[in-house]
Amino acid sequence: MGIIMLIIVGLAAGYLAGLIWKGGGFGLIGNLLVGVAGSFLGRFLFNLVGFAVYGFIAQIVAAIAGAIVLLWIINKIR
Repeated sequence: MGIIMLIIVGLAAGYLAGLIWKGGGFGLIGNLLVGVAGSFLGRFLFNLVGFAVYGFIAQIVAAIAGAIVLLWIINKIR
């Protein structure tokens, strides 16, 4: 059940990250996919620095942070 929740949170985070990162997004579908990948990245990065990701709000924050980092990296490569 955890992976399904991570994907759902990632979809929401991708949408929100697309709103935050204006002008550099990939459209709705692209931002949703970046959000799903960003949710995995955000959870990994938060665990790497020692922050626990427990609860729905913490998952959303980590996923948005991961999606924004991923959008930043993709825009730097592009």
